[in-house]
Amino acid sequence: MAHYAFINENNRVTYVIVGKEENQDSIDWEQHYGEVIKMKCKRCSYNTIGGIHKDGGTPFRKNYPGEGYIYDEQRDAFYPEQPFLSWTLNEDTCLWEPPIEKPNDGKKYRWNESIINWEEIIIE
Repeated sequence: MAHYAFINENNRVTYVIVGKEENQDSIDWEQHYGEVIKMKCKRCSYNTIGGIHKDGGTPFRKNYPGEGYIYDEQRDAFYPEQPFLSWTLNEDTCLWEPPIEKPNDGKKYRWNESIINWEEIIIE
């Protein structure tokens, strides 16, 4: 089973479907689905994140896209919108990274863009 993302004229993913395996029945399904829906269509993998297939299979286009994800033709990759202005896109994984690594001390944190740092979430 394969997944295919449909991309609008702004290179945004509008939705993803489950379809036939690439070249099954000697058909280029990416092209076929694109022609039927009349949108750009790109295969993607539900098991791909950061350019790695979690089960050791073939990764497709860096990340499994959701609605609103960007399809970057130059990188041939899917990634979400930049979450914060201070975060940068990792070119290898196409994942956004904060300028400061999140603490790994078992506590819960959220990013605070106004101080460009992580702040602990305290529940009282």
